[in-house]
Amino acid sequence: MGSRWAEIRVFCGQVWRNYHTTGAVLPSGRRLAAALARYVAGDGPPKRILEAGPGTGAVTRRIAKAMRPEDRLDLVELNERFVACLTRGLADDPLLKQVADRTRVLHCAVETLPAEPCYDVIVSGLPLNNFSAAAVEGILKKFAELLRPGGTLSFFEYMAMRPLRAVVSGRAGRERLRGIGRAMAAVLQAGEVRRDWVWANVPPAWVHHVRFGAVP
Repeated sequence: MGSRWAEIRVFCGQVWRNYHTTGAVLPSGRRLAAALARYVAGDGPPKRILEAGPGTGAVTRRIAKAMRPEDRLDLVELNERFVACLTRGLADDPLLKQVADRTRVLHCAVETLPAEPCYDVIVSGLPLNNFSAAAVEGILKKFAELLRPGGTLSFFEYMAMRPLRAVVSGRAGRERLRGIGRAMAAVLQAGEVRRDWVWANVPPAWVHHVRFGAVP
């Protein structure tokens, strides 16, 4: 429990300093984490899994719990403090230690990964509504490049967040949010295979599950 509170303090400290790239008020709750990791478990060949923006590892633990012995996990995190927290967790956390020998922590932006279709599942905790519309388009395009045919991207957004933020934003902010909405809508309309409503999260969230192979 002490290590968990320590991670929450690290998370909240980074929210205060870097809200633009952290984007959440608290680490993801258990129900949100379970929804994001929905497509990690399953039968069939071993899976390669990418988690983009794992933060302090709240969703990572749920992914680790669902992983099979042959599955492999890459954690892509830009924030240096979160990278250190994840590295400690893989060494000390009882659940994460079980997958430490099959997990890599990559300290970089997801956009810098080689554009190779090598992942079966991508789980994203990136705060897309905090970025520019062009950045969101680029990130979604990168996810499409990284997924193998038939692979699943799972990402979340807080319910009604864009309309609420648009109310208090200036003209430039509203245009940015509209651009993000268009970028997301293009992907969701073409390839969303499931949407989970997580009312118990703070704040409530949608989890979108997308298969780019569904795009005509």
